[in-house]
Amino acid sequence: MEFLMDPSIWVGLLTLIVLEIVLGIDNLVFIAILADKLPPKQRDKARLIGLSLALVMRLGLLALISWMVKLTTPLFSIAQFTFSGRDLILLLGGLFLLFKATSELHERLEGEVDAGNSSRGYSGFWSVVIQIVILDAVFSLDAVITAVGMVNNLAVMMTAVVIAMGMMLLASKALTRFVNAHPTVVVLCLSFLLMIGLSLIAEGFGFHIPKGYLYAAIGFSVLIELFNQIARRNFIRHQSRMPLRERTAEAIYRMMGGKRDNDHRGEEPPDETKIADETFAEEERFMISGVLTLASRSLRSIMTPRTEISWVDCERSTDEIRMQLLDTPHSLFPICRQSLDDVIGVVRAKDLLVALENGEDIVAFAEQTPPIVVPETMDVIKLLAVLRRARGRLVVVSNEFGVIQGLVTPLDVLEAIAGEFPDEDETPDVVVDGDGWLAKGGTDLHALEQRLNTFELVSPNADYASLAGLLLSESGQMPVEGEVIIMPPLRFEIIKVSEYRIESVRISKIVPNDRRSEEE
Repeated sequence: MEFLMDPSIWVGLLTLIVLEIVLGIDNLVFIAILADKLPPKQRDKARLIGLSLALVMRLGLLALISWMVKLTTPLFSIAQFTFSGRDLILLLGGLFLLFKATSELHERLEGEVDAGNSSRGYSGFWSVVIQIVILDAVFSLDAVITAVGMVNNLAVMMTAVVIAMGMMLLASKALTRFVNAHPTVVVLCLSFLLMIGLSLIAEGFGFHIPKGYLYAAIGFSVLIELFNQIARRNFIRHQSRMPLRERTAEAIYRMMGGKRDNDHRGEEPPDETKIADETFAEEERFMISGVLTLASRSLRSIMTPRTEISWVDCERSTDEIRMQLLDTPHSLFPICRQSLDDVIGVVRAKDLLVALENGEDIVAFAEQTPPIVVPETMDVIKLLAVLRRARGRLVVVSNEFGVIQGLVTPLDVLEAIAGEFPDEDETPDVVVDGDGWLAKGGTDLHALEQRLNTFELVSPNADYASLAGLLLSESGQMPVEGEVIIMPPLRFEIIKVSEYRIESVRISKIVPNDRRSEEE
């Protein structure tokens, strides 16, 4: 009991435990690196065997204290250098650490190690164990010499070694998992081993390097790596807050050369843009962009607006209805009573012509195919399921007050992805005009972005979907013909305005000289 009540014994024990753990961390890290060369099922076994052998070796060396003391006796001399048994062990251990650390660094820096490749070649179990034993011998010698220099009580030394190795065994799996999951940490640990190997060789030649210098360098490097890991973790956490669809879209946009920020405006296109130009044709980039933006588009941005709907008034005469059907290239028509907001049904033009020839009642005929009405707030992706159920018929879009806002067909969704397919009586929304473009006021902003290869027109919080809506929002009032609106890097000139509508706009790119002249 007097032995246990001695404070110096407890202080020495605690101090020695801490030192043994510190000295054993390098051993544990290198064991983790070596164990990673084995198949996953054998790694835990190799790690436990390696640490157990290290424990046995340290206890054995502690039991041979008298032999350890004699290791410092000079054996031979070469020139001005005198070597003892301890010096030879340090030299061989340092050379072994330099060789292994250098070869491991070479594999990782040259990309020869691929943990994700199931066909990778694994090392033999016993070859790894032998390397661990050699490593244990080097690190155990250093740890035992430290223990002998601090405490004179053999029982205290053995107790400290057992406790320290037990704690390392408990933490070995978590440390191994962390080291193998962070390639930069592995490179940093291998660099530490290079430093330790050099210090062992220097001590073998009689040049003592204070441990404080090594620990200070290692501590500073660990601090820098800690900051690096924190920054990486915060970056990953920030990325994880973005929806998966948005992250995927951003990645493919970058691959295609598209940019959602203004960092490269007016600058030389980055290399990834050049790669995208070689990888994706223009039409392919256009369609990929259309698919990725489809979910973020409103129904208003793809529908045919109310003002452009061709509908049949059932109150008109048969001859007038027949002439309307023959003069209009559309194949589907809403049948209404005097107003578009009173839709009876949606019919095919050819079926309606046959019904007129047979003298059938138009209202009764239209009621057989009632309209499919969806709210304008519906998601475009959900609309696809409605269009499938419509079996080729158009879908009517209504607002919360029951007022018809437009209609949607499968062709409208296809145009949102692949671009316009104008009818015979239509002209394209955007046409090339000299060094710029001539666009209709009702041009969808997503389609305009794709055509102009820009990503700065659509705002997720905006309540407009057309070019006219964007210009009205920017101007704050109804613009007049000839008015110019600057929205870098684009210049918009109002060409035609009629009945409080922007009919056509000329768009051009701003060059630096033009921008300065506009500001003046």
